[in-house]
Amino acid sequence: MSETITVSTPEETMTIGQTLADLLQANDLLLLDGDLGAGKTTFTKGLALGLGIHRNIKSPTFTIIREYQEGRLPLYHMDVYRLEEGGGDELGLEEYFNGDGVSVVEWSTFVADELPDDYLKISFKRLDNEGSTIRQLHFEAHGDHFEQVLMTLMERLNHAK
Repeated sequence: MSETITVSTPEETMTIGQTLADLLQANDLLLLDGDLGAGKTTFTKGLALGLGIHRNIKSPTFTIIREYQEGRLPLYHMDVYRLEEGGGDELGLEEYFNGDGVSVVEWSTFVADELPDDYLKISFKRLDNEGSTIRQLHFEAHGDHFEQVLMTLMERLNHAK
């Protein structure tokens, strides 16, 4: 199952993340892919707010993994861009994926071999020039749980319009 949403502001991107957070449970995995500056971290900020995390969410580009424990569920925010040459297995990603929180992985193609079968993939794409805030978010649900999550998310977003 897949769905596509177009947003025109960073706030809309954050709202989608915040709405999705209510539907997530421990062990859930979100994959965020897209160009630099396409909205992945902005989305994660909204997700964190929805989980009850009020700390500043920063891109974990240099630390690779940032942990936020104070919400309804822990949030494990990963940016695996620097693992382009591999090495995801050395980070113990499986422990995060099977842990007590929600794992968000930016640039998931670099750890594709480490990923479980069930996840929600969100691809972020700029629709015009770099100065614009218009983005397209394409959601791909893998597994029954995430198909239900995506259906419920779309219902809630359509209802909120």
